[in-house]
Amino acid sequence: MRYISELIDEKKAVEKREGSVVLPGRDRIRKENRVNLIALGDVGGTVLMGLRLLGGDVISSIGICDLNENVVKRYEMEINQICFPDGRSLPEVTALEPGSESLYDCDMLVFCATKGVPPVAPAASATAAGGAGHMDVRMIQLEANGELVSMYASEAVKRGFSGIFAVVSDPVDPLCAIALKAGLEPEQIQGYGLGVMNGRASYHARRHERFARYLSEGRAFGPHGEDLVIADSVTDYDDEISRELTELTVRANMEVRAGGFKPYIAPALSSGAISLVETLGGGWNYSSVYLGGAFLGCRNRRCRDGIEMEDLPLDDRLFRRIERAYENLKKLV
Repeated sequence: MRYISELIDEKKAVEKREGSVVLPGRDRIRKENRVNLIALGDVGGTVLMGLRLLGGDVISSIGICDLNENVVKRYEMEINQICFPDGRSLPEVTALEPGSESLYDCDMLVFCATKGVPPVAPAASATAAGGAGHMDVRMIQLEANGELVSMYASEAVKRGFSGIFAVVSDPVDPLCAIALKAGLEPEQIQGYGLGVMNGRASYHARRHERFARYLSEGRAFGPHGEDLVIADSVTDYDDEISRELTELTVRANMEVRAGGFKPYIAPALSSGAISLVETLGGGWNYSSVYLGGAFLGCRNRRCRDGIEMEDLPLDDRLFRRIERAYENLKKLV
């Protein structure tokens, strides 16, 4: 049996616990958190809705920023009009000026900006797209969105930002590496793309008996893309079934595109809002953390000592799949 902790750079100090390993870092756990969100496109707007509805216990306020002033005004009005009939407390949404110092005065800065969203393809071409084509899209997004991440991360360093820099835009893991190069601390940065892959795998597991074990025994690892690793079970791994489920999961967004729609709702909520709220509350979530050579998606949670990663005994075949994904991610750094 192998362990995901074997991938952690030997120079990084870690604390091993039963079933997990801790990547040491500054205590960033708060009872109430100020969250600021950059860009209110399809993804950012949906993330905002989820944070308003789900974040009442851990988020005190949500600042929103977009280059389009009218978009900010619209969301400030509409999101603050979402409420429950019992009057329960929900995070107040406030408008922020792009480039203002207040943008970096928060406990979590959520990066949803993008310049490289591919257009919705006709049904035939979307269904045919995959493999190299899918990876080409990610590389186009990396080039376009990398400039934006570098700009905001560099400014965050200049402003003395000490919170969590949360990357939601694609491609998540390489963009996290760019934020690291800009000078942010490794454990400040987390990437949020794996949550929806767990959601997509769960979708198929609920509909096909051969994948059902995933719901109680399965895990997702790696990047939000071609090197994704879905394991049908971490206790009784079946390589053939796991690879089949992985393929279905990877192609799920193309199925949505084949119908003429942008697949942003599930990513914005599963990878975005839900995972962000769990992170702030110290709950287990799927996100990318820095292992020393690259950022890798796995199940983890914030703790007082840093970031605690799940570290279970893994079948050799499963470990090799994760290792391959990690080595490929290192090539993009």
